[in-house]
Amino acid sequence: MSDITTARPYAQAAFEEAHKLNALKTWSEMLIALAEVVSNKDVHSLAVNPKVSKQQLALFLEAVLEKTATMQQRNFVRILVENQRILLLPEIAAIFEVLKAEAEKTINVVVDSAYELTAGQQEKLISSLKRRLGREVKLACNVKKELLGGIVVRAGDKVIDGTAIARLSEMATALA
Repeated sequence: MSDITTARPYAQAAFEEAHKLNALKTWSEMLIALAEVVSNKDVHSLAVNPKVSKQQLALFLEAVLEKTATMQQRNFVRILVENQRILLLPEIAAIFEVLKAEAEKTINVVVDSAYELTAGQQEKLISSLKRRLGREVKLACNVKKELLGGIVVRAGDKVIDGTAIARLSEMATALA
């Protein structure tokens, strides 16, 4: 069974609890923070070490959460530890973010461009994507000089490649 398939029910349960409590933002922050923690190689080693009890691991992760975590969040972490699913936190957090974006009618869009986009270009792109996708758009821009020109837009599972390299490749295919 893939990690995503295994992580999905946990992410769904976390989302339902967070939605019920009107606490999507705090749950999102908690899951992202814990996902970063368990991605650390030392913490990963600790999590798979048979000499470390489930209780010790749960206490460690609760200490990472500090006092800001709610009882429900602490219980969620304990369930993950008990079921030996703590290393799925990066996948759980990613799925939770997708569910959260759907509920909030937003979408995260990443744009890679050869040159830095001006504020006006970004606004125009946001407006166009908002009409096309029917959601509020959260835009993140990256500059990648190797693209030569144009942009690549990634919105969920959609990719729009408008780079010079893609255009040249299309022309080469057409001429072949």
